[in-house]
Amino acid sequence: MGLNLLNIQIQVIELAQHVGQWIREERTRFTNDKVEIKGLNDLVSYVDKGAESQLVKGLSAILPQAGFIVEENTRSEQATYNWIVDPLDGTTNFVHGVPCYAISVALVKEETILVGVVYEVSRNECFYAVKNEGAFCNGKKINTASAFALTDCLIATGFPIYNFSKQAAFLQTLDYFMRHTHGIRRMGAAAVDLCYVACGRMDAFYEFNLNAWDVAAGALIVNEAGGKVSDFSGHQHWLFGKEIIAGNVTIHGLCQSIIQQQFAT
Repeated sequence: MGLNLLNIQIQVIELAQHVGQWIREERTRFTNDKVEIKGLNDLVSYVDKGAESQLVKGLSAILPQAGFIVEENTRSEQATYNWIVDPLDGTTNFVHGVPCYAISVALVKEETILVGVVYEVSRNECFYAVKNEGAFCNGKKINTASAFALTDCLIATGFPIYNFSKQAAFLQTLDYFMRHTHGIRRMGAAAVDLCYVACGRMDAFYEFNLNAWDVAAGALIVNEAGGKVSDFSGHQHWLFGKEIIAGNVTIHGLCQSIIQQQFAT
């Protein structure tokens, strides 16, 4: 018997909203002395860990046979079905009180993403999708923007924070997009960037050195909103490949050509 993915989606949305409410409450009393350093510019706090523990517990009840791929490593076993979880995408924003951070949860069978839920906590916006069932935000169907030229586009990206090995190539892409688009935005949460592409607020998003929990849910939402997702080479090695481009089909192709040219040199 197959999984009832729509029912699973409903349960994940309810769980994400519940944990999101806890994150909102913790932000009102959060202080910088509660921050831990995982690595260069890589922050974590009890809020990340507490949110992940709550999500893991809730997701285990929803689908007991599933394994986990999670950012804070509270669970590590994997199975045929796996939950890919970022309990607080945009931790640095959260720490500094910048209102863009989200819970990201995806259900994956091998490398096929079946369910994706991204709950942007500060705006109380829940983006979600089930494979082949369309993409939605707070109950309304969403679609990628209809731009056909880069000169009509707003591009989202993420800046390197500790891996600067491709800095020159990245700066060249910034230079190109600064000169040929409406501008560039850096939200600080890749899951949110992808959802903003899905609902047409951004026309494209690209970034390198990302993890599966940063992109899994958001990428499904982009695809189900009529967009296209790939790695920098235009292939599908983006879930675990550390790089991603997303946009509508036309803009994705234009961006991918530019980005590949810079990162291939």
